[in-house]
Amino acid sequence: MSFLYKSVFRRTSTYAVGVLVSAFFFERAFDLGSETLFRQVNKGKLWDDIKHKYE
Repeated sequence: MSFLYKSVFRRTSTYAVGVLVSAFFFERAFDLGSETLFRQVNKGKLWDDIKHKYE
């Protein structure tokens, strides 16, 4: 905990960079997770799954 305070939370600039970086990685992880869940729930109904029938 002391290392985290000394390296990130001590200065406003590093705290802001830490927030931006963590928001970026959270957004990517959330997007990947929600896309995977959507594809799993709708398996067999999506264009990628039925494209071969119409081409």
